[in-house]
Amino acid sequence: MKVYQSNEIKNIALLGSKGSGKTTLAEAMLYECGVIKRRGTIDAKNTVSDYFPVEKEYGYSVFSTVFYAEFLGKKLNVIDCPGADDFVGNAITALNMTDTGVILIDSEYGVEVGTQNIFRTTASLKKPVIFALNQLDGEKADYDNVIEQMREIFGPKVTPIQYPLACGPGFNAMIDVLLMKKYSWGPDGGVPTIEEIPESEKERAQELHQQLVEAAAENDETLMEKFFDQGHLTEDEMREGIRKGLIDRSIFPVFCVSALKDMGVRRMMEFLGNVVPFVNDMPAPVDTQGNEIKPDSNGPLSIFMFKTTVEPHIGEVQYFKVMSGTLTAGVDLDNVTRGTKERIAQMYCVCGQIKTQVDKLCAGDIGATVKLKDVRTGNTLNEKGCEIAFDFIKYPAPKYQRAIRPVTESDAEKLSAILNRMHEEDPTWEIEQSKELKQTILSGQGEFHLRTLKWRVENNDKLPIVFEEPKIPYRETITKASRADYRHKKQSGGAGQFGEVHLIIEPYVEGAPVPDTYKFGNQEFKMSVRDTQEIPLSWGGKLVVHNCIVGGAIDARFIPAIVKGLMDRMEQGPLTGSYARDVRVCIYDGKMHPVDSNEISFRLAGRNAFSEAFRNANPKVLEPIYDVEVMVPSDVMGDVMSDLQGRRAIIMGMSSENGFEKLLAKVPLKEMSSYSTALSSITGGRSSFSMKFASYELVPGDVQEKLLKEYAEQNTEE
Repeated sequence: MKVYQSNEIKNIALLGSKGSGKTTLAEAMLYECGVIKRRGTIDAKNTVSDYFPVEKEYGYSVFSTVFYAEFLGKKLNVIDCPGADDFVGNAITALNMTDTGVILIDSEYGVEVGTQNIFRTTASLKKPVIFALNQLDGEKADYDNVIEQMREIFGPKVTPIQYPLACGPGFNAMIDVLLMKKYSWGPDGGVPTIEEIPESEKERAQELHQQLVEAAAENDETLMEKFFDQGHLTEDEMREGIRKGLIDRSIFPVFCVSALKDMGVRRMMEFLGNVVPFVNDMPAPVDTQGNEIKPDSNGPLSIFMFKTTVEPHIGEVQYFKVMSGTLTAGVDLDNVTRGTKERIAQMYCVCGQIKTQVDKLCAGDIGATVKLKDVRTGNTLNEKGCEIAFDFIKYPAPKYQRAIRPVTESDAEKLSAILNRMHEEDPTWEIEQSKELKQTILSGQGEFHLRTLKWRVENNDKLPIVFEEPKIPYRETITKASRADYRHKKQSGGAGQFGEVHLIIEPYVEGAPVPDTYKFGNQEFKMSVRDTQEIPLSWGGKLVVHNCIVGGAIDARFIPAIVKGLMDRMEQGPLTGSYARDVRVCIYDGKMHPVDSNEISFRLAGRNAFSEAFRNANPKVLEPIYDVEVMVPSDVMGDVMSDLQGRRAIIMGMSSENGFEKLLAKVPLKEMSSYSTALSSITGGRSSFSMKFASYELVPGDVQEKLLKEYAEQNTEE
């Protein structure tokens, strides 16, 4: 294979909602470039993109697939991304690694929520976008309506390059207003017939051509002057203007295709090869130090590992992008992320599971390697002396959680290794060993996302697992001051145990002064603070301990033991066993024994005194509240709102955004357990949502009663 330079390489992400036809389009693109001799189909389970067993089982893409094509003297690296919102991490990775996004839109359904989400990601990353209207041969396809919808949502920058002469099953011809030609196909698609535009279409074609010329000229002062002088631009000048407009995101070209029948695909490929930006046309990525790293083949060698897969008979396959320099087989590199050394013994250009061995890849190119010792997704590997490091891929917060455990407890270690490996393959699968909940929590983007992982563990790794409802990380706190004392006394022959602790607790409020007097009933307790410990809690809030002992009632050496006793109860609250937070404690009196007092005695005395005081301080349970944002079609807005209100949600606001309604709400985490499934069911999969932690708030009284009862029953059983 020829070695391609940065100015001959184009990196493209293939994007779109589930069912928009990306995998089918990828097959047609590979066929048109001569990479494959026969197009596979999803039904036949023989496509280049969907080659993993789980993808064949479910009939949809789970992983992004890298493929390349040599076309018109350039190298096109394409990453075909899953369309389901659950697998959005793949699309985010792909957009960070590529320079142009091709977004497919199903002409029967128009712009879907998933399409908008992907477009927003391209905007945040400042990536050029090309739209392809697919399935124009579908029964309900409506080109004009979809274009109008796109302009409402994405703005006037949406600029048709082509339009069909007819939609629906009769689709077989279109007008290209860039080349000003008519393209038509036979029933089986393939090679088009190219003709002059018929008289009946000339007026419309000329009008759209003029709009395209103006859009191209706007991006270059020289072209604008020429356009004003002559009223037209040459084909090459238009290409140059469109390329600059793509880079600036001032034009979003629209193409027409039927991927299934291979109509319009080659023409779109020609545009990708001739017009879209090369690697070195785009703004350079920035490293962790804020330095721009240009794709210079003569620069210091640095590669970024962006994807890991585990393939049968091969093991781990690591995908990388050459960020700078020229990579040659056999080179030794430093893993600056992990502080280890690696040898790139073999490297490949990849088309799905087809791997072509190469000896050299230049800056901007994408490749894969195998048999690395200690490399993880997101690592940077450099030549000796190069300090470049990258960390620019940011993934969305999880939306769906399940506790996971093996059916056989002895398989826990094996499951842990499998889950860590899967996190490498898809970083949006997050695994947490929760000390607080005493569960392994698996988080992802939705039910499909986690169900896919379960299928793979049980079918590929032959390890039966169970999903359970995750426990909720409640918090406990108090709402008023309370006093208690406790004497721990134990005699069992020889030295005994003795410790007595008197303390007062109250809610901790940042910046509030310590009262010098507390009153309980007819008794007053004066405080004289000798020293203070502020303990920030890893789960949020604080424990503040004031030592107010006078007259040596308790020796100072026992205070740390008392604090340990307090922390025992902060880590396992008296009400529900959840973490406690925001408590201030004054240790003001006690007793000790010259022989029997020791650390364990005061730790137990402190723990039990704290428990008693806590229960008398009008304790409350707090629950995690999340900010939830839902994007929903207006026709199901009422149903979605009713469902949220049934989940104890507080609706914070509503607004319209690009043809969809946006709902903002605060919802208890407890009520979000099955929300992704419910939302998909209510809206037919046309909605999406995001959620992030907001605060801890008091649970309603009836919910608290239920929690206390459940905890009491659980302790009784144990």
